[in-house]
Amino acid sequence: MISVLILTKNEEQDLPGCLASVAWSDDIHLYDSFSTDRTVEIAEAAGAKVTQRKFDNWSAHQNWGLANIPFKYPWVLYIDADERVSEGLMQAALLAATPDAPESAFRLRRRDFFGNGTWLKHAQISPFYLRLFRPGKMRYERLVNPVSIVDGQIGEIEGFLDHYPFSKGVGFWLERHIKYADLEAKTIMDNRASNDGFSLKKAFFSKDFTEKRFHQKELFYRIPGRPLIKFFYMMVLRRAFLDGRAGVTYATLQSIYEYFIVLKQREFAERTQ
Repeated sequence: MISVLILTKNEEQDLPGCLASVAWSDDIHLYDSFSTDRTVEIAEAAGAKVTQRKFDNWSAHQNWGLANIPFKYPWVLYIDADERVSEGLMQAALLAATPDAPESAFRLRRRDFFGNGTWLKHAQISPFYLRLFRPGKMRYERLVNPVSIVDGQIGEIEGFLDHYPFSKGVGFWLERHIKYADLEAKTIMDNRASNDGFSLKKAFFSKDFTEKRFHQKELFYRIPGRPLIKFFYMMVLRRAFLDGRAGVTYATLQSIYEYFIVLKQREFAERTQ
């Protein structure tokens, strides 16, 4: 079997559907950042075990959870409350995550949806995530949008993890991404100050998917005009327009998010002058 880890903060709206999608596991852990709504009550009613910790940043929070939560099984499937495990993913995960499997983690495919219906098939930038792993073999780096660092072999499994990032509306998405932008800008400035957070060689030639993605992201942050470049990339190269109005809207929002990061970078730079 597989243990399930769900990160939450005031998720009473999305949590019931998330819990229903992992009801096949008898070891569900809610890792909560002291919710003030009915999140914990809903989880306990469903039989989930609750661990609470004050959130500081993404990598530190996730690393603490993997090191301290008493999982029943050697494999953990990590999801958020606005995600749903499909039947196909459940079957593939149970088949792959055996005690004697040579892998330390499995990469799976996530489908992002706009609103509650349109799959952002073309607009979604990166659909692959390391979400099924042995907790002792996984750690995270970066303050936000953390990079997964795996000690050991990585495999891939079929099935979809369905994600509904706009379940609480566009306003909530924007509010959350303003906070993300603050952490992204801080990470960029810290990396530049230390001068050891980026490798051009690794951005182009690393054979490790996760490492290559990390350094490509850092390279992107050094390019001027990033918001416009991101919009062009999503609309023209990824053909986000094929997802209809939802794809165009999502590409626009992602460009706005990139501009938030630029503005935050300027703020941090001005404070250090």
